[in-house]
Amino acid sequence: MSAKTPLKEKKKIFTVRGIRKESVARATISAGTGIITINKKPVSLHSNFHSLILSEPIVVAEPIIGDELKKIDLIVISRGGGAEGQIEAARLAIAKALVKWTKSAELKNAYIKYDKTLLVADTRRKEARKWGDSKARARRQKSYR
Repeated sequence: MSAKTPLKEKKKIFTVRGIRKESVARATISAGTGIITINKKPVSLHSNFHSLILSEPIVVAEPIIGDELKKIDLIVISRGGGAEGQIEAARLAIAKALVKWTKSAELKNAYIKYDKTLLVADTRRKEARKWGDSKARARRQKSYR
């Protein structure tokens, strides 16, 4: 008789979404070696200002979760909109992924205390154009007065 084969252990993987304007970022977090990539580029290879924005959720999380950051891989794919919208959507997705992975109320409170937009998407959108003119609020000028 053969011995029972052990069942394969399921890998813990989460996927979360961050939205900013027309940009959507999907972050996949899993056990790994501490690699964080945004659109197949490490955070450090992005421009100086963008890498600072992208590292905000990581810097806020470091004192709380410590070495656990070195045990996870974060892969973020951002599509749609412009460059700034994609960066901010990725920032939101990273923060949401870390909260979901750790299930830490302390981390969630730290993000909210630092900047609420790390966990809550900005719902503002462009106002619709109205009939009879070129913009949402501007009206056609009258020339006979």
